[in-house]
Amino acid sequence: MSTTTGPALAPDLAAVRADAIDRLREAGIPTPEADADLLIGHVLGCSRGQVQAKALIAAPLDAEQRMIIAESIERRASREPVQHITGRAGFRTLELEVGPGVFVPRPETEQVVQHAIDALLNVASPHPLAVDLGSGSGAIALALAVEVPHARVVAVENSPSAFVWTNRNVRRWGDDRVRTVFADLADVLPELDGTVDVVASNPPYIPRDAVPRDPEVRLFDPAHALYGGEDGLDAVRAVSTTARRLLHPGGTLVLEHGELQAADIAALLRADGWSAIAHHRDLLGRDRATTATR
Repeated sequence: MSTTTGPALAPDLAAVRADAIDRLREAGIPTPEADADLLIGHVLGCSRGQVQAKALIAAPLDAEQRMIIAESIERRASREPVQHITGRAGFRTLELEVGPGVFVPRPETEQVVQHAIDALLNVASPHPLAVDLGSGSGAIALALAVEVPHARVVAVENSPSAFVWTNRNVRRWGDDRVRTVFADLADVLPELDGTVDVVASNPPYIPRDAVPRDPEVRLFDPAHALYGGEDGLDAVRAVSTTARRLLHPGGTLVLEHGELQAADIAALLRADGWSAIAHHRDLLGRDRATTATR
């Protein structure tokens, strides 16, 4: 008597998720479960929690969904950032579009921008003015505009590839709250000299020879957004000079930097004539931001 077996059942979501987590763990991804859930959720159009809930009931997947998930997991296993794969990056209350040519905004910058928001909220003017130098994706400029809706914000970027993303995100979120300007830091916005309330910047600050450890940064973030010359402070010097020109007396500079650069930046700012120089630690206790007064 012969027996026959039916066709093999296609892998359900539980099996696909488990395989994805294993693949990412083998590739050395620090957060394999979170990244797997984010990528699967992006394909299915649902949240991480919904992915986990669907996996518990072994929800079915069609062939196209399985193929796209597999492709996404392999891209992540090659250390391509999740944000490049999904085309999205969360930043405070915003969802920004990102991709090749623009720096992916980091959680540390979410804390830095709070200092600029606080400074804007303390301005007596009914329409305070802020400038974001080196705007990239527009993360800082848009956070200021969205969270301080009575403010006027100018986003300045000098990289053609990044400026595409600045404009794309401003169109999506900024409307008339943010004006974008393509210009070099050294001579930007002379018409605003002495009138700006807050200047914020997350400039490139990595020394030329200090290659980032993380492949996601080293291989995918654009060099123009990472490296700040031999000591990492070339762009910081330009920001200091331009911010002093733009700000009115009493205006505030908010600057993001590396955790070991606080003392050098304080000396630089002091030499340029800034006052009330203060360093601010991130959630891990590292000095990652400096504020100063014009």
